[in-house]
Amino acid sequence: MQLRDTVTTALRAVRGNGPRSLLTMLGIIIGVGAVVLMTSVGESMQSVILGQISALGPKTIAMWPGKNGPEQGAATLNPDFDSFTLSDVEALRRLQTISNVAPIIFVQGKTTYGTEQTDTRVVGTTPDYFLNQVVDVAEGRLHDGQDELEGRAVAVLGPDTAKDLFFNQSPLGKRIEIGNKKYTVIGVLESVGSQFFQNMDERIVIPFETAHIVAQRSYVDMITAMSTGDTADAVADIQFLLRRRHNIIPPETGSETDNDDFLVRTAEQAQEILGTVSVSLTAFITMIATISLLVGGIGIMNIMLVAVTERTREIGLRKALGARRNDILLQFLIEAVILTVLGGLIGLLLGVSLNAIIVGIARKFLDRYIFALNPIAMVAALIMAAGTGLIFGIYPARKAAELNPIEALRYE
Repeated sequence: MQLRDTVTTALRAVRGNGPRSLLTMLGIIIGVGAVVLMTSVGESMQSVILGQISALGPKTIAMWPGKNGPEQGAATLNPDFDSFTLSDVEALRRLQTISNVAPIIFVQGKTTYGTEQTDTRVVGTTPDYFLNQVVDVAEGRLHDGQDELEGRAVAVLGPDTAKDLFFNQSPLGKRIEIGNKKYTVIGVLESVGSQFFQNMDERIVIPFETAHIVAQRSYVDMITAMSTGDTADAVADIQFLLRRRHNIIPPETGSETDNDDFLVRTAEQAQEILGTVSVSLTAFITMIATISLLVGGIGIMNIMLVAVTERTREIGLRKALGARRNDILLQFLIEAVILTVLGGLIGLLLGVSLNAIIVGIARKFLDRYIFALNPIAMVAALIMAAGTGLIFGIYPARKAAELNPIEALRYE
């Protein structure tokens, strides 16, 4: 029997049991769909995070008081974390391994313009803050040293905040109110998305001296800087300086940072975290795919065994007419592979479709979220699906091939 005839017979058998074939393929569909969806979402998120890291600049260093960064319930939002003082800032400025030391104070209070109101992060900082990241001005200008020196009430808006307050109008020269104080808008930033788990497009930036007067406190909520050479050396110098100033003694056991009342993060560390997350995501996807394909394979084996029983007389008749053992074996193997490959193709379409829906939703919150597919993962998923059909189809196919034609013809 020619291979083409065997494939045609197998396809006819699959079509003849449409609903059952679809149910049989369900595990394969879910497995392949999950692989495609999760790898695509992973690729998209990786692109977003890499974009955020590149916007920071490779030598950017951020420091927070307390033991938690903003992704863990930001210490920056807790007024009890007051370990960073203005004298710390001056001491950091004297280090040779860093430059552009920019203290940050977060000012509380609703921001209003006319009848429009928004809750957004108000950042009081120095002009050095803008040098520590890749940032462009869409309109107007950034605040400068003269604004800082004179403590002017000026503000630079993130694009999302500008849109919330002014819609399509230009905000330049307009007066907004933050808390109970009026500020003149002098600039609007280009979109940069999130940095260190914070949406930077929703910020308002005002001069540090102005924020210092409004907040009426002597400590700062965050500090950013730029390493002048090797970033690891800069981080070591920062940690040594702050531990000495804060009278921190490293523990005898465990991590040397366990007793620290501050946290230092770099763009390089963010990339390392991303790499760790990617490995974990890959392992998780592999586990999901393996379990789904295993369940799908067992389902296919069971259904194929049922098919062998139901088609016993057909098998006996074909053997009586001259079909060889290998012809029967090949037919049932091909049926199993066809079921898994069709299930894999449907899973691919399902995964791509769900990914497109997720992209549409995610772009409302992440401008840089892109539609991404991983061709290698898609091909690998299809090969795994076909391999599942081949492996789990062997036992039913051998059982069919070994049927005695005389006994098979007598089967009722």
